[in-house]
Amino acid sequence: EVLKELPDKTVTILNNEMNEEQRKIYMSYLVQVKEEITQQIDINGFEKSQIKILAALTRLRQICCHPSLFIENYKEGSSKLNQCIEIIEDAIKGNHKILLFSGYTSMFPIIQEELEKRNIKYFKLIGSTKVDERIELVNKFNSDSEIKVFLISLKAGGTGLNLTGADIVIHYDPWWNISTENQATDRAYRIGQKKNVQVYKLITKDSIEEKIYELQKKKEKLMDNMLSTKTSFINKFTREEIMNLFN
Repeated sequence: EVLKELPDKTVTILNNEMNEEQRKIYMSYLVQVKEEITQQIDINGFEKSQIKILAALTRLRQICCHPSLFIENYKEGSSKLNQCIEIIEDAIKGNHKILLFSGYTSMFPIIQEELEKRNIKYFKLIGSTKVDERIELVNKFNSDSEIKVFLISLKAGGTGLNLTGADIVIHYDPWWNISTENQATDRAYRIGQKKNVQVYKLITKDSIEEKIYELQKKKEKLMDNMLSTKTSFINKFTREEIMNLFN
């Protein structure tokens, strides 16, 4: 009965292609890390290699987001960031308000810099944001037409926030657990929402992000039931599935 009262929600997958320098960095790291991971598993076994595997997967995901997340003085930009800013600019022209989620809070300063260049007003909510400040930010975002973008860390914004002032949701990077993404989307798509909600998922082509998205679809039911710890997550996959992420 509740769902019948809600307007439509449309989910769109938007692909982006890494620029030349970004792709070089990605492929170079991929070749190096695949060899290291294979050796690590052969020597120590799959169970004892999980920390190394997670670190490698994180690096590959960060390169897709923006190589400067861990490479100092990187100046060649990120195709995903360009795509994201383009969506935001078009949305603002259409008088929309946007929730932008990322699993990496370190990505926000980079996005903030681009928003400030364009005089786009925004709020930010991360894990360290205090409860009373969260309430104030949420209320002001919903009521103030001048604040167009709300940057929210995926873990901090999964539950408890009513942000029906927004009608566009952007997931900057795919998260392993699709139910976490869905909970984040539901900050806007919930009772009180009067507009149709458009959800964009930004996926970098020929990268680990495509593989995460494939796993999301394949393992959706499994992920809904899994524990939240990263180690238990890795345990849910076979060695073959994990190594396939490095192909």
